[in-house]
Amino acid sequence: MSNPETKESLNFIEQIVEEDIKNQKHEGRVHTRFPPEPNGYLHIGHASSIHLNFGIATKYQGKCNLRFDDTNPEAEDTSYVEAIKKDLTWLGFDWEGREYYASDYYEQLYGFAEKLIKEGKAYIDDLSQEEFNKIKGTVTEPGQNSPFRERSVAENLDLLARMRKGEFAEGEKVLRAKIDMASPNMHMRDPIMYRIRYAEHHRTGNTWCIYPTYDFAHGQSDAIEGITHSLCTLEFEHHRPLYNWFIEQLGLFPSRQIEFARRNLGYAITSKRKLLKLVEEGLVDAWDDPRMPTVSGLRRRGYTPESVRMYAEKAGIARRDNLVDPALLESSLREHLNQIAPRVMAVLKPLKVILTNYPEGQTEQLPIENNPEDASMGSREMPFGRELYIEQTDFMEDPPRKFIRLGPGRVARLKGAYIIECEDFVKDENTGEITELHCRYIPESKSGADTSGIKVKGTLHWVSASHAIQAEVRLYDRLFTVENPGGDKEKPYTDFINPDSLEIISHAQLEPSLATAKPGERFQFQRLGYFCVDTRYSKPDHLVFNRSVTLKDTWAKKNKK
Repeated sequence: MSNPETKESLNFIEQIVEEDIKNQKHEGRVHTRFPPEPNGYLHIGHASSIHLNFGIATKYQGKCNLRFDDTNPEAEDTSYVEAIKKDLTWLGFDWEGREYYASDYYEQLYGFAEKLIKEGKAYIDDLSQEEFNKIKGTVTEPGQNSPFRERSVAENLDLLARMRKGEFAEGEKVLRAKIDMASPNMHMRDPIMYRIRYAEHHRTGNTWCIYPTYDFAHGQSDAIEGITHSLCTLEFEHHRPLYNWFIEQLGLFPSRQIEFARRNLGYAITSKRKLLKLVEEGLVDAWDDPRMPTVSGLRRRGYTPESVRMYAEKAGIARRDNLVDPALLESSLREHLNQIAPRVMAVLKPLKVILTNYPEGQTEQLPIENNPEDASMGSREMPFGRELYIEQTDFMEDPPRKFIRLGPGRVARLKGAYIIECEDFVKDENTGEITELHCRYIPESKSGADTSGIKVKGTLHWVSASHAIQAEVRLYDRLFTVENPGGDKEKPYTDFINPDSLEIISHAQLEPSLATAKPGERFQFQRLGYFCVDTRYSKPDHLVFNRSVTLKDTWAKKNKK
């Protein structure tokens, strides 16, 4: 978060909080909350909200609650609760035992409903949703009162109690707040407070068959917990008058709602409903598919908590919805992994190289630094022998003048090893594919002790053919081909799925030090990008690596063509 002494760098929420502290509002206390609905996995947008809510609390020596707004039993599940808590912990945030649920307050909320009925501010309505929509009016025309709006207090209390006992069918009756059917704010036109749902709740089981709506439970839950600053995204701005109305009528703690803009990620979808569809239709692996913008997907792809928090800080807080270039998220990961990831060598599409003048059967160990950004990470030894693998793309039969890698008669340096010169190559007569290079190595060109006097521009990564380990490598790219896949009104977002979002390489050749790599460990494959060991499919006898991010923003370069 911002430095409290640097006033000009405060975002508008921090300015409000500091003004409240200055005026000793709520005795200068700051108490926020992160209120997910347990009906899906957290995504990158939630990560930004978490960073904001916990960050504000930390900066101003306050508290932040974790509260699950579990008012829809049909969509919620304990597995989502556990996944959300796991993601929060991984991101590095601690709710210090303040874990609450809207369902904790069901009895209290029911009491609030009875209070509003007794005061003539709520009523049981028999109209179906379709029937009510016909009398609700429009943004330019007032609505009409329900014919059930003037039921007596006694009748409304009796009907609510019978609803709770399960005497009516779903949709047969609802409890509505009696506000104003002519209000210019459609949310104030007698909104539903309770509806009948015969669905088992993940915490309360079948104790209840009526459930409060999100709009009725959310603001009251904030008030019950004494939340001083209720930070919400902009879509809740028009709900604020309704939240305030409930709080004022019930005489509750006046929690203040402040709206901020969503920071939607380009080339991604962050609607939990749409993400669930991707999972259910098998368009992705699961919620943690590395192409998903979920926190679990980012974690499996190789993102670090530090890089996600760095992204949230860089994206900042705004008053208007905005679409954030995913390059900002990717650059945050590169910045962190550049500091911490060991450098290793892996050849994804191998081309065999035979060093014709290197002694057969001989192997030498060459020292290679683990990370030039951090000398404390030391070095390792890599075996070097007569037969090697390099990338297929590092050789061209008829290279252009500016091509600085290998071609017939051309020289290049092997990283940390020797300069080699290509003397000949073998080509498959049927396919035209180059299958093998014959090169000579220059003994006096050894890295760190080069006396050859030969100048080379190209440096190639490599692995020893006889020592390499085979692995599966998954090259992940953006899941969608357009920046705003949900913004087209004529086409479904699934029409924009990128057919090249995943390429699986089955026979990559890796340096032997990676044989003991553990799931979740991250590395830089030199010249190729940052990769991590997959936590779902990788096994000791079948290593699977996911590409976390390329070394540079190749997507932007590709789209300029």
